[in-house]
Amino acid sequence: MIRYNIILFFLFCFVTNTLATHNRAGEITYKHLGGYTYEFTITTYTFVYSQANRKELNVSWGDGTTTVVKKEPYNEFIQIPNTDYYYNTYIATHTYPGAGIYEILMEDPNRNAGVNNIPNSVNTIFSIKTTMMIGSGIGANNTPILLNPPIDKAAKGHLFIHNPAAFDPDGDSLSYEITICTGASGQPIEGYILPPATDTLLIDAITGDLQWNTPADIGVYNIAILVEEWRKDIRISRIARDMQIDVYETDNNPPVNSYIPDYCVAAGDTVYFLITSTDADGDPMEQYMGGGPFQVDDPAEHSITSTGNGFINSYFMWITNCLHARKQPYTVVLKTEDLNDNIQLVDITSFSIRVLHQPPQNIEAIPGSDTIRVEWDVSGCGVPEGYRIYRRLGSYNYIPDSCETGLPAYTGYEYLDYVKGSLTNYYTDDNLGEGLVPGYDYCYRITAFYTDGAESIASEEVCSTLVPGTPPILKVSVANDDEENGAIDLAWAVPQDLDPVYDGPYRYEILRMTPNEDEYSSIVIIPSSDLTDTTYTDTGINTLIYPYTYSVVLYEEQDGNWVQLPGNETASSQYIEIDGADNKLTLNMKKRSPWLNQQYEVFRENSTTETFESIGITEESVYIDSGLKNNRKYVYRTIGDGIRPVYERIYYVQNTSHLASGIPIDTVSPCPPDLVVTSECDVYNDSTYAYNFLTWSNPGECEDDDIIAYIVYSRDSLYGEFVVLDTLPNTIFEYTDPPENTIEKCYAVTAIDSFYNESSLIPFCVYNICGYYDLPNVFTPNSDGINDIYTSWNLNDYVKQVNMRIFNRYGKEIFRTDHPDINWDGRNKANGKLVSSGVYYYTCDVYEPRITGVIMHTLTGFIHVYSGDDNIKAE
Repeated sequence: MIRYNIILFFLFCFVTNTLATHNRAGEITYKHLGGYTYEFTITTYTFVYSQANRKELNVSWGDGTTTVVKKEPYNEFIQIPNTDYYYNTYIATHTYPGAGIYEILMEDPNRNAGVNNIPNSVNTIFSIKTTMMIGSGIGANNTPILLNPPIDKAAKGHLFIHNPAAFDPDGDSLSYEITICTGASGQPIEGYILPPATDTLLIDAITGDLQWNTPADIGVYNIAILVEEWRKDIRISRIARDMQIDVYETDNNPPVNSYIPDYCVAAGDTVYFLITSTDADGDPMEQYMGGGPFQVDDPAEHSITSTGNGFINSYFMWITNCLHARKQPYTVVLKTEDLNDNIQLVDITSFSIRVLHQPPQNIEAIPGSDTIRVEWDVSGCGVPEGYRIYRRLGSYNYIPDSCETGLPAYTGYEYLDYVKGSLTNYYTDDNLGEGLVPGYDYCYRITAFYTDGAESIASEEVCSTLVPGTPPILKVSVANDDEENGAIDLAWAVPQDLDPVYDGPYRYEILRMTPNEDEYSSIVIIPSSDLTDTTYTDTGINTLIYPYTYSVVLYEEQDGNWVQLPGNETASSQYIEIDGADNKLTLNMKKRSPWLNQQYEVFRENSTTETFESIGITEESVYIDSGLKNNRKYVYRTIGDGIRPVYERIYYVQNTSHLASGIPIDTVSPCPPDLVVTSECDVYNDSTYAYNFLTWSNPGECEDDDIIAYIVYSRDSLYGEFVVLDTLPNTIFEYTDPPENTIEKCYAVTAIDSFYNESSLIPFCVYNICGYYDLPNVFTPNSDGINDIYTSWNLNDYVKQVNMRIFNRYGKEIFRTDHPDINWDGRNKANGKLVSSGVYYYTCDVYEPRITGVIMHTLTGFIHVYSGDDNIKAE
């Protein structure tokens, strides 16, 4: 079981009573508690010597609600060793109304002064945000935990490496990218630039290694890292982590860690290796290691073995078990810090450990008449979702590589089928309904698969061969197509290796099961003194229906009694199943017989001459006849050519199928158009007009679709029902929508073809880039008819509710309203008098209609009032 009382590694803390400070870095993470309830942790990093105090933070949950979240511990501050920074955590529980995508946002004034790549940083709002997806299709989710603090030091001219050391307790896939730091309302900071580098500043999208090669200037820099969480190719969370790096001019050289490779081990194996770090300046060092293996039950161990000036030695050991196995590797980060008197520098090495599920054990193959039953032991390592069965003809000596799961293609094994359930330990191979062919070695390997997408190491190989029946059937071929006088030819090989004690006489009994029956009936008995009577034609049957299945039973006279010899086979006639589509038919050749067809020749009836003409040969059991006319009937037959190894010889067999017909019809939906939606808005003019502009085109591979119209859909939420906005002819490829309730909407455009097939709906959701609401910072209530009423800018009047409060310089509230237009005439609510000229402070909770629901965020700022009479006593 995963432990959730996570402790940041590299964080050996002490408690102090100093107050909190301006924000340097931080992130928001969460864990699922049940239903729609989650526990959130807001983590910030602040400067020790500032007197700004934040024991509480306002957090917007993305569902229209905001909560004050308290710091834990409330009155104590935890300092990161060897730094001037506090590590602060604020924890709260929140329950959402239902499924959706929510953006959790924390804003706090302000950032610290002197951040080189953020203009006027001391007056810039600090914000961090995390996006979460709640939906029935993805299951419960916990964000990754970022174990390496986002406060670090770098040296000008030296390579800087950092890794957030993300550990996902659910085993989901993670990806990383650099993004822009955010300010007010979680929006990108205007004028933000990435820190300068002599070469590159980049992050490895898979490992999370941030490399700054190399810092070009000294000073303080902030960057933001997106940590995105993926499950079944769906992004289910996104953490925007704000990080601060101090770059120094120094002669100190950072330490150097020894090389550590990535590891792949089977559950139960031990990972053990030695680590050496050196320092060219001879400085003593400290070494820390953290990551996923330290956060699980039965965690890894890292221990220092020796240290001195310029060197430090340690070891890593992890005894893995079945509970550690998963699809995603564990990331481990080694951090070595020198203890230089001038400035402490670090070297960071990240590596991964992948723990593989053990293979299924004790595989057995039990042959039947035309089937093989494969059995294995139920997995004792983890709880698989089920098992996959792989098969090949003939044995292959495959030894899996240390990091190889499943069955790679080069082995010749092909995926056959799967069974669900951790306790299901058998599979009967009937060749997907066609029956296995005697005389071939069928070899099998089994893997277990798991809910996180992991697949185990492949099992040992097991092989089995079906013994030919007596007598071996070679032919079940349609000889005449007729409803009443149809005929099917049968043939079989002369039986061999019979018991020589009796030596005949013999007779054959032909059993038949028609398409309308579920049991065999005897149709003829054929006496045979020397077994050479090996053919029979079944006549007077309706061969326009199918299939017919036959069995040839051999009897021997023993002491005056007819005794049935064991091992009779069954074989069906060959038939075709046809699927119709637009201007084409797909022919699926079917049979259940003990021979292997190597090719099929396909014949189609010429409607003019009423003869069958060859149209192609295929080595597969599927053939596609294209270029046909829709709504027209086409009739086919096939001839299968194959082989059957029996009695140490190869028989070449040929069988003709029943007739089958199909009608092509356009049931295939056209390709969905490629849709692009942009928001257009007039932010500054009084019209405050906004609209969404849709344009679309047909994908290049689908330009020949006979499209006759397009349907434009929209919805106001991520998970609501689409409604039709309009239907347009096939000559129009654009649409303008002035939304009534919110500029944020989801759209889809579908194509309709001449058979009224409609393409799939692919949502394109557009988010507000215009801003919904703003307040002016200058107001002149001087009765000159210009700017005498303080009003808001409200995009398309989308905002229906606010909570506006205006204060004088003494903190006294002089005006309050919930009307989004504000409409303040400059008078004090207490006495109705005009306020004096001056600077007034406001807070305004704005309830904005978003695609995820109504979201509240708070605007704060100053209003410069020029009332025209500076002699009025300040209100």
